[in-house]
Amino acid sequence: MALNGFLEFFQREKTFRPKKRFTQGTIRYSLHKQANASLQSGINLKEVVKLPAGENMNDWLAVHVVDFFNRINLIYGTISEYCNETTCPTMSGGPKYEYLWADGETYKKPVQLPAPRYIELLMDWVENQINNETLFPVSTDVPFPKTFPNLCKKILTRLFRVFVHVYIHHFDRIFSIGAEAHVNTCFKHFYYFVTEFDLMSPKELEPLAVMTAQMCKD
Repeated sequence: MALNGFLEFFQREKTFRPKKRFTQGTIRYSLHKQANASLQSGINLKEVVKLPAGENMNDWLAVHVVDFFNRINLIYGTISEYCNETTCPTMSGGPKYEYLWADGETYKKPVQLPAPRYIELLMDWVENQINNETLFPVSTDVPFPKTFPNLCKKILTRLFRVFVHVYIHHFDRIFSIGAEAHVNTCFKHFYYFVTEFDLMSPKELEPLAVMTAQMCKD
């Protein structure tokens, strides 16, 4: 299914927060439209994620980080009413993996939190990063900070944890509303992007490694 159909499907469900958008007429808006237009049914996602000739890597990173933030928000929104302190007292991915929250400000030391609170803080943190024009410049006249690639790695690593929790603890809900193909497409796109540019460590990808080996054979 085309990406537009993917987004319309999830927007009919409960959404988690407003989408972050690109300003029309900018290079990043053009890259965003180009990337989305490529996500048609049957397209090789492994090829789609590659940096287009002549384009800036940081712009390509910025476009995908924002797009993944939007899509993962939509996915989590469809299961959020089933993810509460009773069903999900910790931010886990099965019995083997648990994520502790720290942001260096309010939570200076890693702390155990219920999954919905962890994800709320995670999404707030990502949103603050991408809305900070010092970190994510809006104008192409403003250079990206030298720390930008590392920031994107951190954002994508944290967003991946939402995939882990949804797949392991809430996939029955995704399946029950007929959204598994949509979620799988989004996951594959995310996985191919982060592996194409070495944006996540194998250790962080490990919780879904078995599933990924089956899903991303091509």
